[in-house]
Amino acid sequence: MRLVGLLLSWLLLLAMLPAIAQEPVPPANPADTMDIVLVRKTDRFRYLKKDSVTELQMLAGNVFLEQGTTKFYCDSAVINPATGVVEAFGNVHINDADSIHTYAQYLIYYSNEKKAYLKKNVRLTDGKGVLTTNDLEYDTNLKIGTYTNGGKVVSDKTVLTSKEAIYYGDMKDVYFKKDVKMKDPEYDLATDSLLFNTDSRIATFITKTRILSDSGRRDITTSEGYYDMKNKVAKFGRRPVIKDGTTFVTGDDVGFDDNTGDSYARGNAVFRDTAQGISILANDLKANKKTNTLLATQRPLMIIKQKEDSIFVSADTLYSARLTDKTDYQKTFIRPVQVVTDSLGTDSTAISDSLWRLTVLDPADTTNRNRYFQAWHRVRIFSDSLQAVCDSLFYSGVDSIFRMFTDPVAWANGTQVTGDTIFLYTKNKDPERLHVYDNGLVINRTAEDFYNQIKGNTINGYFTDGVINYMRAKGSAESIYYAQDQDSAYSGVNRSTADIIDFYFANKELNRVVFRSSVEGTMYPFRQVNHGEMRLRGFKWLEKRRPKTKFELFEDPVINE
Repeated sequence: MRLVGLLLSWLLLLAMLPAIAQEPVPPANPADTMDIVLVRKTDRFRYLKKDSVTELQMLAGNVFLEQGTTKFYCDSAVINPATGVVEAFGNVHINDADSIHTYAQYLIYYSNEKKAYLKKNVRLTDGKGVLTTNDLEYDTNLKIGTYTNGGKVVSDKTVLTSKEAIYYGDMKDVYFKKDVKMKDPEYDLATDSLLFNTDSRIATFITKTRILSDSGRRDITTSEGYYDMKNKVAKFGRRPVIKDGTTFVTGDDVGFDDNTGDSYARGNAVFRDTAQGISILANDLKANKKTNTLLATQRPLMIIKQKEDSIFVSADTLYSARLTDKTDYQKTFIRPVQVVTDSLGTDSTAISDSLWRLTVLDPADTTNRNRYFQAWHRVRIFSDSLQAVCDSLFYSGVDSIFRMFTDPVAWANGTQVTGDTIFLYTKNKDPERLHVYDNGLVINRTAEDFYNQIKGNTINGYFTDGVINYMRAKGSAESIYYAQDQDSAYSGVNRSTADIIDFYFANKELNRVVFRSSVEGTMYPFRQVNHGEMRLRGFKWLEKRRPKTKFELFEDPVINE
């Protein structure tokens, strides 16, 4: 029985041998199959022996090949098992791990290096963008595609073209080189090199780039930065230049958000409106295109261009917005009543206290007329014909008035003006009139350091061609006047009061004083006067606070003397 059992065991083993022989033998290392191109499907298959060492595999009809996670589809293919080279023809499709799909009409694939060379109507897509070209090198291992004979990438509504490009599949970045063009519904771009991410749709600028808006209104030149097309946010470095209509902006760092309308410029920033003749310089500029506002901090400077003389304004903070966006603008903004003097210096029209005249603006007005500027803290103004300091300032384009508040001081042609509030009226950006509200005091220093003075509840001064020629003090008016003869020798000192006192200037010097109504006064012999006591109440000579050049605007003014 034992012999029979042993014999049956041998017979059973012999019966199983054919089945065992048909099972594939697994390789010693499963990773070894990654380097082999496997034929998964084909309609027709045959061998072609070219010589003693070369035998080709010929495949035709619905060819499906695979190497690792990369799948290949085509109409026909030739495989050289010895070299690992695959040549594919017709409707080639490479499916790389189901993340990147590449299409072409012709392919040479080096399986040992995992590099594919595709030709004729090549198209690569990662689900976010589509790259098209006629010649493409694609590394299936690194997922890097390269074209050198021209191509384009389409991402949503954005089209980018270049002579050369490298596509990085893992990061979904495309590095474009040589004659790069980008066309977007909102912008057109031209540069020599550009990095674009098809997932985030962020364009990164690495060399000189010019960007034009679709309307042609905004023109940007930059050498560094990025534009997020999905969120419409941009940031530029290395002093980009942005032109938007008549405005010009630059800075070390500039950016904007088209969704919110916010923009900024930092580091030696410059804003210029060529149409309005206004420039603002600062280390930090913030603006909003939708609200038409501008905020300048960190040593801001505003320059109002004139025909021959510009007005410079510095402060700790500058702010600008539209007048019609202020709910109370109709109550705030005025135009002066014109006062005309004849050749004798007397008024041909009555001096009127009705200084307020309603001005109506159209909210659609986008000119400087519908704009105001505010300045806060350590405000300093300089022009060749007039200088001023104060703590806060308001300037409106509709009436061209500088409104100075909190300890204002103004100087014109050697004459100092102080008061609780000072309004400086300009016309065609030249000084036209000066109005002082409450505690007005005018001081004119002569060559010998004597002081002509005029004081009143209100003071009005008038300019001709930017030079002051007439001033009037009204309401409890007082004056001290150093009289001079024809040879400019001092003949006496007049101290008087009146309802109205007028000062007239000639050649930038005080020439004549006229007292009107309820005049009381005394003329003192010049040599009998204690000149140190010839001072009206509130007298302060504040010459040290005066900015004598535009380069002194950022020097700390002397508050107490």
